[in-house]
Amino acid sequence: MVGAGWVTQYHLPGWAALEDVEVVALCDPDAKALHARADQFGISGRHASLDAMLAHEKLDALDIATPRQFHAANVRMGAAGGLPMLCQKPLGVDLEEAEALVGEVGNSVRLMVHENWRFRPYYRQLREWLAEDVVGEIVSVRLDFHSSGMIPGSDDQRPALVRQPFFRVEQRLLVMEVLIHHLDTLRALLGEFDLHAARLNRSNDEIRGEDSAILGLTRRTDGVPLIVSGNLAVHGAPPAPADQLWIFGSKGTVHLDGTILRLFGPDPRETKFDAGTSYQAAYDGAIAHFVARLRDGQPFETSAIDNLETLRLVEAAYRVSGFKPAGTI
Repeated sequence: MVGAGWVTQYHLPGWAALEDVEVVALCDPDAKALHARADQFGISGRHASLDAMLAHEKLDALDIATPRQFHAANVRMGAAGGLPMLCQKPLGVDLEEAEALVGEVGNSVRLMVHENWRFRPYYRQLREWLAEDVVGEIVSVRLDFHSSGMIPGSDDQRPALVRQPFFRVEQRLLVMEVLIHHLDTLRALLGEFDLHAARLNRSNDEIRGEDSAILGLTRRTDGVPLIVSGNLAVHGAPPAPADQLWIFGSKGTVHLDGTILRLFGPDPRETKFDAGTSYQAAYDGAIAHFVARLRDGQPFETSAIDNLETLRLVEAAYRVSGFKPAGTI
């Protein structure tokens, strides 16, 4: 495991749930974080750097869970060692870096992007429903991701920044860090899209990047319109956001209301999911998929090549909107 930060509290249970798999080593330059996480999960190999871990451990694969600015360098080091890799999204800080990395690594090693939103149980269930043609011909799609996390509470703290302090310094925030998940999931459910309109904004001076975005897309095959609305500063919304997805079709409508999936039409359905279980299940599912595909040799669902399509939508959002982070010209 490369990295001992916040997200690894979800990666490591995913590995622990698998048989015949062991996380033998962990590396992180933050000694306190390294030993705390290693103690928590009983990991014996502990190193201050990936270089040291590669030199002293016998590894079969790498799980890269470092901040995005280190992903490309970490992947190159793993590729030099011939190791299969699962790398947290995104592959690079931007599309250009990710494309260069994929071109350089090529097919020399197996590389999967840890893009786990599509592995959430309610999205897996929705994919099965869509395969049954429950909504008929799709007319339009809308996804909202709204919260009040950027609005100060009674303690003058912004909940989103308490939970994720690094949000303060990210120049590419909501789209690159959060809505990238939704764009990837919508691709998995509905196919490829092209982005034609985007408006990004920043609500406060504690952050540099955008915390609201409206994206307009159309499905490549038939022009079905998709609107994605993300906003972390919505008065009246809960501090913790939840997905709201509507798929409107000729035979029915699907509505995902947080963790409740409903079908409206001649054959109505409703399935409820536990929020906490579903969150961890996404990590479990992505990690299990990685191991299964290593064993059977079949393609990764979220291969590096596939993930470039998601990154192209992200890049288009910044280009089309013309958004400039605070402190830039």
